[in-house]
Amino acid sequence: MTRRERTVDVLVVGAGPAGLGAAAELGASGARVEVLEREQSTGGIPRHCHHGGFGSRRTTGGVSGPEYALRCTAAAERAGAILRTGITVTGWAGPRTLDATGPGGLERITAHAVLLATGARERPRSARLVPGTRPAGVYTTGELQQAVHLHHQYIGTRAVVVGDEPVAHAAAGTLRVAGVEVAALVTGQPPEPLAAMRRRPGAPVLSRTTVTGLTGRGRLTGVTVRHHDGRTTTLRCDTVVFTGDWIPDHELARRGAVALDPGTRGPAHDASYRTGEQGVFAVGNLLHAVESAGTAAAEGRAVAAPVLRHLATGSWPAGRTALTVAAPLTWIAPNLIGPDRDRPLNNRFVLRTERRLTAPLLEVRQNGRLLHRQRLLLPARPGLPVHLSADWLDRADPHGDTVRISVC
Repeated sequence: MTRRERTVDVLVVGAGPAGLGAAAELGASGARVEVLEREQSTGGIPRHCHHGGFGSRRTTGGVSGPEYALRCTAAAERAGAILRTGITVTGWAGPRTLDATGPGGLERITAHAVLLATGARERPRSARLVPGTRPAGVYTTGELQQAVHLHHQYIGTRAVVVGDEPVAHAAAGTLRVAGVEVAALVTGQPPEPLAAMRRRPGAPVLSRTTVTGLTGRGRLTGVTVRHHDGRTTTLRCDTVVFTGDWIPDHELARRGAVALDPGTRGPAHDASYRTGEQGVFAVGNLLHAVESAGTAAAEGRAVAAPVLRHLATGSWPAGRTALTVAAPLTWIAPNLIGPDRDRPLNNRFVLRTERRLTAPLLEVRQNGRLLHRQRLLLPARPGLPVHLSADWLDRADPHGDTVRISVC
Protein backbone atom coordinates (compact mmCIF):
# COMPACT_ATOMS: atom_id res chain seq x y z
CA MET A 1 0.00 0.00 0.00
CA THR A 2 1.31 3.46 -0.90
CA ARG A 3 2.29 5.62 2.05
CA ARG A 4 1.52 9.30 1.59
CA GLU A 5 4.31 11.63 2.76
CA ARG A 6 4.29 15.32 3.61
CA THR A 7 5.87 17.97 5.86
CA VAL A 8 4.35 20.38 8.39
CA ASP A 9 5.80 22.95 10.77
CA VAL A 10 4.41 21.41 13.97
CA LEU A 11 2.83 18.00 14.41
CA VAL A 12 0.77 17.64 17.59
CA VAL A 13 -0.16 14.14 18.76
CA GLY A 14 -3.25 14.25 20.95
CA ALA A 15 -6.28 16.54 20.81
CA GLY A 16 -7.05 16.96 24.49
CA PRO A 17 -6.91 20.35 26.24
CA ALA A 18 -3.09 20.47 26.10
CA GLY A 19 -2.79 19.65 22.40
CA LEU A 20 -5.65 21.94 21.45
CA GLY A 21 -4.28 24.79 23.56
CA ALA A 22 -0.93 24.48 21.80
CA ALA A 23 -2.59 24.26 18.37
CA ALA A 24 -4.59 27.43 19.00
CA GLU A 25 -1.51 29.45 19.99
CA LEU A 26 0.75 28.06 17.28
CA GLY A 27 -1.90 28.36 14.58
CA ALA A 28 -2.51 31.99 15.51
CA SER A 29 1.21 32.64 15.03
CA GLY A 30 1.02 31.50 11.41
CA ALA A 31 2.67 28.12 11.86
CA ARG A 32 1.36 25.16 9.85
CA VAL A 33 -0.04 22.98 12.63
CA GLU A 34 -1.59 19.55 12.30
CA VAL A 35 -3.17 17.68 15.21
CA LEU A 36 -3.66 13.90 15.13
CA GLU A 37 -6.21 12.27 17.45
CA ARG A 38 -6.94 8.54 17.58
CA GLU A 39 -10.45 9.05 18.98
CA GLN A 40 -13.31 10.05 16.70
CA SER A 41 -13.81 13.36 18.53
CA THR A 42 -11.46 16.01 19.86
CA GLY A 43 -11.45 17.34 23.41
CA GLY A 44 -9.90 14.52 25.43
CA ILE A 45 -11.19 13.40 28.82
CA PRO A 46 -13.49 16.43 29.38
CA ARG A 47 -15.77 15.11 26.60
CA HIS A 48 -17.33 12.64 29.01
CA CYS A 49 -17.03 14.61 32.27
CA HIS A 50 -20.48 16.14 32.54
CA HIS A 51 -19.92 17.92 35.84
CA GLY A 52 -19.21 21.66 35.81
CA GLY A 53 -16.14 23.64 36.80
CA PHE A 54 -14.08 23.34 33.61
CA GLY A 55 -12.16 26.37 32.43
CA SER A 56 -11.86 29.76 34.04
CA ARG A 57 -14.98 31.04 35.78
CA ARG A 58 -13.95 34.51 34.65
CA THR A 59 -13.69 33.62 30.94
CA THR A 60 -16.01 30.62 30.52
CA GLY A 61 -18.25 30.64 33.57
CA GLY A 62 -17.01 27.24 34.69
CA VAL A 63 -18.70 25.14 31.99
CA SER A 64 -19.27 21.39 31.75
CA GLY A 65 -16.61 19.09 30.34
CA PRO A 66 -18.26 18.57 26.92
CA GLU A 67 -18.79 22.32 26.50
CA TYR A 68 -15.17 22.96 27.48
CA ALA A 69 -13.99 20.39 24.92
CA LEU A 70 -16.03 22.11 22.21
CA ARG A 71 -14.59 25.52 23.13
CA CYS A 72 -11.02 24.22 23.05
CA THR A 73 -11.67 22.62 19.66
CA ALA A 74 -13.25 25.77 18.25
CA ALA A 75 -10.30 27.91 19.38
CA ALA A 76 -7.82 25.65 17.59
CA GLU A 77 -9.91 25.58 14.41
CA ARG A 78 -10.32 29.37 14.40
CA ALA A 79 -6.54 29.69 14.60
CA GLY A 80 -6.16 27.64 11.43
CA ALA A 81 -4.88 24.39 12.92
CA ILE A 82 -5.83 21.22 11.05
CA LEU A 83 -7.53 18.75 13.40
CA ARG A 84 -7.74 15.15 12.21
CA THR A 85 -9.56 12.45 14.18
CA GLY A 86 -9.54 8.68 13.86
CA ILE A 87 -5.80 8.79 13.10
CA THR A 88 -3.47 6.46 15.02
CA VAL A 89 0.24 7.21 15.19
CA THR A 90 1.98 3.86 14.92
CA GLY A 91 5.64 4.77 15.33
CA TRP A 92 8.65 6.84 14.39
CA ALA A 93 10.41 6.71 11.03
CA GLY A 94 13.00 9.32 12.03
CA PRO A 95 13.79 11.93 14.71
CA ARG A 96 10.76 14.09 13.80
CA THR A 97 9.01 11.79 11.35
CA LEU A 98 5.95 9.82 12.43
CA ASP A 99 4.01 7.04 10.74
CA ALA A 100 0.25 7.07 11.07
CA THR A 101 -2.77 5.20 9.79
CA GLY A 102 -6.41 6.16 9.41
CA PRO A 103 -9.39 5.89 7.09
CA GLY A 104 -7.30 7.30 4.24
CA GLY A 105 -4.53 4.72 4.60
CA LEU A 106 -0.88 4.97 5.62
CA GLU A 107 0.89 8.29 6.13
CA ARG A 108 4.38 9.51 6.96
CA ILE A 109 4.54 13.03 8.34
CA THR A 110 7.76 14.95 8.92
CA ALA A 111 7.65 18.03 11.14
CA HIS A 112 10.11 20.72 12.12
CA ALA A 113 8.83 20.21 15.68
CA VAL A 114 6.81 17.40 17.24
CA LEU A 115 4.61 18.00 20.27
CA LEU A 116 3.49 14.97 22.26
CA ALA A 117 0.21 15.61 24.10
CA THR A 118 -1.04 12.06 24.56
CA GLY A 119 -2.31 12.54 28.12
CA ALA A 120 -2.69 9.93 30.84
CA ARG A 121 -4.91 7.03 31.79
CA GLU A 122 -6.00 5.30 34.98
CA ARG A 123 -4.46 1.93 35.65
CA PRO A 124 -7.16 -0.77 35.38
CA ARG A 125 -7.83 -3.56 37.86
CA SER A 126 -5.42 -5.92 36.06
CA ALA A 127 -2.50 -3.50 36.35
CA ARG A 128 -3.20 -3.10 40.07
CA LEU A 129 -2.89 -6.88 40.51
CA VAL A 130 -6.23 -7.25 42.30
CA PRO A 131 -6.99 -11.00 42.35
CA GLY A 132 -10.32 -12.78 41.96
CA THR A 133 -12.73 -13.61 39.18
CA ARG A 134 -13.25 -11.51 36.06
CA PRO A 135 -16.93 -10.51 36.24
CA ALA A 136 -18.82 -7.69 34.55
CA GLY A 137 -19.27 -4.48 36.53
CA VAL A 138 -15.59 -3.46 36.87
CA TYR A 139 -14.69 0.06 35.66
CA THR A 140 -12.13 2.82 35.80
CA THR A 141 -13.49 6.37 36.17
CA GLY A 142 -13.03 7.07 32.47
CA GLU A 143 -14.80 3.87 31.46
CA LEU A 144 -17.65 4.67 33.84
CA GLN A 145 -18.09 8.21 32.52
CA GLN A 146 -18.10 7.01 28.92
CA ALA A 147 -20.59 4.24 29.73
CA VAL A 148 -22.94 6.69 31.45
CA HIS A 149 -22.62 9.85 29.38
CA LEU A 150 -21.58 8.64 25.91
CA HIS A 151 -23.18 5.20 25.61
CA HIS A 152 -26.03 5.44 28.17
CA GLN A 153 -25.37 1.90 29.40
CA TYR A 154 -26.77 0.13 32.43
CA ILE A 155 -24.21 0.33 35.26
CA GLY A 156 -25.68 -1.52 38.25
CA THR A 157 -27.47 -0.88 41.53
CA ARG A 158 -24.79 -0.70 44.26
CA ALA A 159 -21.14 0.30 43.84
CA VAL A 160 -17.83 0.54 45.68
CA VAL A 161 -15.40 3.28 44.65
CA VAL A 162 -11.70 2.54 45.16
CA GLY A 163 -10.11 5.88 46.01
CA ASP A 164 -10.78 9.06 47.99
CA GLU A 165 -9.37 11.77 45.74
CA PRO A 166 -11.24 14.37 43.64
CA VAL A 167 -11.50 11.90 40.75
CA ALA A 168 -13.06 9.34 43.13
CA HIS A 169 -15.61 11.92 44.21
CA ALA A 170 -16.38 12.63 40.55
CA ALA A 171 -16.89 8.90 40.01
CA ALA A 172 -19.30 8.78 42.95
CA GLY A 173 -21.22 11.66 41.41
CA THR A 174 -21.41 9.89 38.05
CA LEU A 175 -22.71 6.73 39.76
CA ARG A 176 -25.48 8.71 41.41
CA VAL A 177 -26.42 10.27 38.08
CA ALA A 178 -26.81 6.70 36.78
CA GLY A 179 -29.03 5.82 39.74
CA VAL A 180 -26.42 3.65 41.48
CA GLU A 181 -26.08 3.61 45.27
CA VAL A 182 -22.51 4.26 46.46
CA ALA A 183 -21.86 1.75 49.24
CA ALA A 184 -18.39 3.01 50.23
CA LEU A 185 -15.18 4.70 49.17
CA VAL A 186 -12.10 2.59 49.96
CA THR A 187 -8.66 4.15 50.45
CA GLY A 188 -5.35 3.04 51.89
CA GLN A 189 -4.73 6.54 53.25
CA PRO A 190 -5.38 7.46 56.92
CA PRO A 191 -8.53 9.36 57.87
CA GLU A 192 -8.67 13.02 56.92
CA PRO A 193 -9.39 15.82 59.41
CA LEU A 194 -13.04 16.69 59.92
CA ALA A 195 -12.84 19.79 57.69
CA ALA A 196 -11.69 17.70 54.72
CA MET A 197 -14.25 14.98 55.43
CA ARG A 198 -17.07 17.52 55.06
CA ARG A 199 -16.12 17.96 51.40
CA ARG A 200 -16.59 14.27 50.58
CA PRO A 201 -19.61 12.78 48.85
CA GLY A 202 -22.24 11.29 51.14
CA ALA A 203 -20.91 7.72 51.45
CA PRO A 204 -18.86 5.87 54.09
CA VAL A 205 -15.09 6.21 53.65
CA LEU A 206 -13.06 3.16 54.69
CA SER A 207 -9.60 4.53 55.49
CA ARG A 208 -6.40 2.46 55.81
CA THR A 209 -8.18 -0.23 53.83
CA THR A 210 -7.04 -2.12 50.73
CA VAL A 211 -8.94 -4.15 48.13
CA THR A 212 -7.76 -7.77 48.19
CA GLY A 213 -10.12 -9.42 45.70
CA LEU A 214 -13.28 -9.42 43.62
CA THR A 215 -16.03 -12.04 43.79
CA GLY A 216 -18.78 -13.10 41.43
CA ARG A 217 -19.16 -15.06 38.21
CA GLY A 218 -20.76 -13.38 35.26
CA ARG A 219 -21.51 -10.32 37.38
CA LEU A 220 -19.62 -8.80 40.31
CA THR A 221 -21.16 -9.72 43.67
CA GLY A 222 -18.67 -8.25 46.11
CA VAL A 223 -15.35 -6.53 46.86
CA THR A 224 -13.17 -8.08 49.56
CA VAL A 225 -11.15 -5.59 51.61
CA ARG A 226 -8.57 -5.80 54.39
CA HIS A 227 -8.59 -3.21 57.15
CA HIS A 228 -5.41 -1.91 58.80
CA ASP A 229 -5.98 -4.14 61.84
CA GLY A 230 -6.05 -7.28 59.66
CA ARG A 231 -9.82 -7.79 59.57
CA THR A 232 -11.30 -8.73 56.19
CA THR A 233 -14.75 -7.84 54.91
CA THR A 234 -16.64 -8.45 51.70
CA LEU A 235 -18.66 -5.42 50.62
CA ARG A 236 -21.78 -6.46 48.74
CA CYS A 237 -22.01 -4.69 45.37
CA ASP A 238 -22.49 -5.32 41.66
CA THR A 239 -20.18 -2.51 40.48
CA VAL A 240 -16.67 -1.36 41.43
CA VAL A 241 -14.84 1.69 40.10
CA PHE A 242 -11.04 1.89 40.35
CA THR A 243 -10.09 5.57 40.39
CA GLY A 244 -6.84 7.52 40.25
CA ASP A 245 -3.50 5.72 40.05
CA TRP A 246 -2.73 7.59 36.86
CA ILE A 247 0.03 6.68 34.43
CA PRO A 248 1.12 8.79 31.45
CA ASP A 249 0.26 7.46 27.99
CA HIS A 250 3.97 7.30 27.17
CA GLU A 251 4.10 4.41 24.67
CA LEU A 252 4.74 6.67 21.68
CA ALA A 253 7.43 8.58 23.58
CA ARG A 254 9.14 5.29 24.46
CA ARG A 255 9.03 4.12 20.84
CA GLY A 256 10.84 7.31 19.92
CA ALA A 257 13.53 6.68 22.55
CA VAL A 258 12.45 9.80 24.45
CA ALA A 259 13.99 9.58 27.93
CA LEU A 260 11.42 9.16 30.72
CA ASP A 261 11.61 10.59 34.22
CA PRO A 262 11.56 7.73 36.78
CA GLY A 263 9.21 9.64 39.07
CA THR A 264 6.50 10.90 36.75
CA ARG A 265 7.01 8.07 34.21
CA GLY A 266 6.43 10.68 31.53
CA PRO A 267 9.10 12.31 29.34
CA ALA A 268 11.85 14.09 31.25
CA HIS A 269 11.50 17.77 30.37
CA ASP A 270 12.55 21.28 31.27
CA ALA A 271 10.44 24.38 31.86
CA SER A 272 10.28 24.98 28.09
CA TYR A 273 8.72 21.51 27.65
CA ARG A 274 11.77 20.27 25.74
CA THR A 275 12.43 16.54 26.02
CA GLY A 276 15.74 14.76 25.55
CA GLU A 277 15.18 14.45 21.78
CA GLN A 278 15.91 17.48 19.62
CA GLY A 279 12.76 19.08 18.27
CA VAL A 280 10.45 16.92 20.38
CA PHE A 281 8.34 18.73 22.97
CA ALA A 282 5.83 17.28 25.43
CA VAL A 283 3.01 18.89 27.33
CA GLY A 284 0.01 18.22 29.57
CA ASN A 285 -0.74 15.13 31.59
CA LEU A 286 1.72 13.05 29.61
CA LEU A 287 4.25 14.86 31.80
CA HIS A 288 2.54 14.71 35.18
CA ALA A 289 -0.43 12.45 35.68
CA VAL A 290 -2.66 14.07 36.52
CA GLU A 291 -3.47 17.82 36.63
CA SER A 292 -6.70 19.63 35.76
CA ALA A 293 -7.83 20.23 32.19
CA GLY A 294 -7.27 23.95 32.75
CA THR A 295 -3.65 23.36 33.75
CA ALA A 296 -3.09 21.12 30.71
CA ALA A 297 -4.57 23.76 28.40
CA ALA A 298 -2.42 26.47 29.99
CA GLU A 299 0.69 24.38 29.39
CA GLY A 300 -0.39 23.91 25.80
CA ARG A 301 -0.59 27.65 25.34
CA ALA A 302 2.74 28.16 27.15
CA VAL A 303 4.64 25.68 24.94
CA ALA A 304 3.95 27.79 21.85
CA ALA A 305 6.73 30.29 22.62
CA PRO A 306 9.56 27.73 22.96
CA VAL A 307 8.29 25.82 19.91
CA LEU A 308 8.31 28.98 17.81
CA ARG A 309 11.77 29.84 19.14
CA HIS A 310 12.99 26.41 18.06
CA LEU A 311 11.41 26.80 14.62
CA ALA A 312 13.21 30.11 14.19
CA THR A 313 16.66 29.15 15.53
CA GLY A 314 16.87 25.35 15.59
CA SER A 315 18.64 25.61 18.96
CA TRP A 316 18.40 22.83 21.55
CA PRO A 317 20.19 22.42 24.90
CA ALA A 318 22.98 19.83 24.87
CA GLY A 319 22.91 18.94 28.57
CA ARG A 320 20.64 19.69 31.49
CA THR A 321 20.63 19.13 35.23
CA ALA A 322 18.10 16.67 36.62
CA LEU A 323 15.77 17.30 39.55
CA THR A 324 14.88 14.46 41.90
CA VAL A 325 12.81 14.10 45.08
CA ALA A 326 13.19 12.08 48.26
CA ALA A 327 10.39 10.08 49.90
CA PRO A 328 7.65 10.73 50.85
CA LEU A 329 7.68 12.97 47.74
CA THR A 330 7.16 10.91 44.59
CA TRP A 331 7.94 13.23 41.68
CA ILE A 332 8.54 16.78 40.48
CA ALA A 333 7.71 18.49 37.19
CA PRO A 334 9.47 20.00 35.33
CA ASN A 335 12.38 17.71 36.19
CA LEU A 336 15.25 19.20 34.15
CA ILE A 337 16.93 22.61 34.41
CA GLY A 338 17.90 24.09 31.07
CA PRO A 339 20.96 26.30 30.58
CA ASP A 340 18.63 29.25 29.96
CA ARG A 341 16.97 28.70 33.37
CA ASP A 342 13.51 29.17 31.89
CA ARG A 343 10.80 29.49 34.54
CA PRO A 344 8.04 26.88 34.81
CA LEU A 345 4.38 27.79 34.41
CA ASN A 346 3.27 30.23 37.14
CA ASN A 347 6.87 30.26 38.42
CA ARG A 348 6.40 27.04 40.37
CA PHE A 349 7.23 23.37 40.21
CA VAL A 350 4.56 20.73 40.81
CA LEU A 351 5.22 17.83 43.18
CA ARG A 352 3.29 14.88 44.62
CA THR A 353 3.48 13.12 47.96
CA GLU A 354 2.66 9.51 48.82
CA ARG A 355 1.25 10.41 52.25
CA ARG A 356 -0.36 13.34 54.01
CA LEU A 357 2.07 15.96 55.31
CA THR A 358 1.06 18.70 57.74
CA ALA A 359 2.76 22.04 56.97
CA PRO A 360 5.86 20.36 55.44
CA LEU A 361 9.17 22.20 55.08
CA LEU A 362 10.68 21.68 51.61
CA GLU A 363 14.42 21.97 51.03
CA VAL A 364 16.21 22.29 47.69
CA ARG A 365 19.90 21.30 47.63
CA GLN A 366 22.61 20.85 45.01
CA ASN A 367 25.98 19.34 45.93
CA GLY A 368 24.94 19.67 49.56
CA ARG A 369 24.40 23.42 49.18
CA LEU A 370 21.04 24.77 50.33
CA LEU A 371 19.37 26.66 47.49
CA HIS A 372 15.91 27.18 48.92
CA ARG A 373 13.71 26.41 51.91
CA GLN A 374 9.92 26.75 51.80
CA ARG A 375 7.27 26.04 54.40
CA LEU A 376 3.88 25.01 53.01
CA LEU A 377 1.05 26.56 54.98
CA LEU A 378 -1.52 23.95 53.97
CA PRO A 379 -1.28 20.16 54.29
CA ALA A 380 0.06 18.19 51.33
CA ARG A 381 -2.19 15.28 50.36
CA PRO A 382 -1.73 12.31 48.02
CA GLY A 383 -3.28 12.87 44.60
CA LEU A 384 -3.24 16.66 44.89
CA PRO A 385 -0.57 19.09 43.62
CA VAL A 386 2.12 20.45 45.91
CA HIS A 387 3.75 23.64 44.64
CA LEU A 388 7.37 24.67 45.05
CA SER A 389 8.45 28.21 44.17
CA ALA A 390 11.01 28.51 41.35
CA ASP A 391 12.68 31.58 42.90
CA TRP A 392 15.82 29.50 43.61
CA LEU A 393 16.58 28.71 39.96
CA ASP A 394 19.14 31.50 39.57
CA ARG A 395 21.16 29.97 42.40
CA ALA A 396 21.32 26.51 40.78
CA ASP A 397 24.13 25.41 38.48
CA PRO A 398 22.47 24.29 35.21
CA HIS A 399 25.60 22.27 34.40
CA GLY A 400 26.06 20.87 37.90
CA ASP A 401 24.99 17.76 39.75
CA THR A 402 21.42 16.69 40.39
CA VAL A 403 19.20 19.08 42.37
CA ARG A 404 17.40 17.25 45.20
CA ILE A 405 14.13 18.23 46.87
CA SER A 406 13.30 16.75 50.26
CA VAL A 407 10.96 17.22 53.19
CA CYS A 408 12.51 18.16 56.53
